[in-house]
Amino acid sequence: MANRVEFNPDLPDIAESNTLWERARGLIPAGTQTLAKGPTQFSDGVAPKYLIKGKGARVWDVDGNEYLDYNMGIGPIVLGYCHPAVDAAIRAQLEDGITFSLMHPLEVELAELLRDCIPNTEAVRFSKTGCDVTSAAVRLARAFTGRERILCCGYHGWHDWYIGVTDRCAGVPEAVKALTHTVNYNDLQSVIDAVDEDVACVILEPFVFERENGHFLSGLREVCDRLGVLLIFDEMWTGFRCAVGGAQEFLGVRSDLSLFSKAMANGMPISAITGRGDVMALLEKEVFFYTTFGGEALSLAASVACIDFMRKNDVTARLAQSGQRLLDGLNGLIRERGLETVSVTGYPFRTLMTFSPKAGDPLKLKTLVQQELIRRGILWSGIHNLCFSHSDADIDYTIAAFGEAFAVLEAAVATGRVDAELRGAPLQPVFRKTSQFHSKPRRKDDEALLASGPLNRNVA
Repeated sequence: MANRVEFNPDLPDIAESNTLWERARGLIPAGTQTLAKGPTQFSDGVAPKYLIKGKGARVWDVDGNEYLDYNMGIGPIVLGYCHPAVDAAIRAQLEDGITFSLMHPLEVELAELLRDCIPNTEAVRFSKTGCDVTSAAVRLARAFTGRERILCCGYHGWHDWYIGVTDRCAGVPEAVKALTHTVNYNDLQSVIDAVDEDVACVILEPFVFERENGHFLSGLREVCDRLGVLLIFDEMWTGFRCAVGGAQEFLGVRSDLSLFSKAMANGMPISAITGRGDVMALLEKEVFFYTTFGGEALSLAASVACIDFMRKNDVTARLAQSGQRLLDGLNGLIRERGLETVSVTGYPFRTLMTFSPKAGDPLKLKTLVQQELIRRGILWSGIHNLCFSHSDADIDYTIAAFGEAFAVLEAAVATGRVDAELRGAPLQPVFRKTSQFHSKPRRKDDEALLASGPLNRNVA
């Protein structure tokens, strides 16, 4: 019998997953279309590799095993799998067609909806992926400012301008790599040390897991205003999760451009650039950014339905409430057990569990916890992505399952048997790092640009 969301003495049978994986190896490079979904992030030999169905907060693999999911499609599923409101909108539009030879009215309807929801939105352009709009925003910034250099903070996709700052940069020309540099989150001095009159924009995730310190983004806004640099928020994770209006609404800091994708359509492929009209006006002619499927109607309909449901049902408040319940429960377990090697960070709607090297290889510790959660019917890769469909009962069950997994971890660490307890391959890192790396020191002759004015008050 297939495993369910309950304690299972045996790990799930994943025979069909493994059969499919063997067919994929050698045919699909790395075996997966999305690195975060592949076997390097889920214990090979223990975790399922292929999912076939989702409903609410639960998913089923190709072998029929059921799991409570905390990955949510790696971000897009904000309401829950197969949410009735969104699926009904998709079905209704499907009756009329998917893509057409002229524009569709939903392009206007959704653009107006985003203007009403997102602060400082004077213009909107749609595309399909987060990478599309981050790259378009960088091109816009360069065109608007007449400058070439980019400062970034966080993860921004696979395109050349960004991926050159990581250790997966083969094929990116050195000249392209030289134009992008990283700054560190909550470290305004790292921005001041890197910014100069050649910088077109600072593009960053407004926050990832580390909480904003109360003055970093406002100070960053002031730096950008002082030097004519555009401030761009990459809101693939924050948009429609922290607040319907994204990080600008949540933290009260203005961006010049804000970029959205993941939670916008509850799983359908769509992305958007929003922001200042004078910057976006360059898309009229000077900056070429068009795509056949930017007006694909199923995703537009899904976005309208998803955002409409979120506004009417206060979804972001529900995510915060459920996430806080989970965060409090996990921190309570960590305190009760004195687990100095485990910590949870982030805002409630999306938190991250990390493991200290004090007790051994952090990836092996994480793998053991993942293994024990899979035994209890929970699909987990370290991040807790909350959706509207996660119930209070789901959260309570998850906290109890973590308590049991922590007991296994604690015993394995105490007896030096972490390796012996693992039934599959340890997890692997994705990137070396994207901060404290590829930074650019400020030139001496740039110091005069920052020598006076209220900016210095923000530097501790």
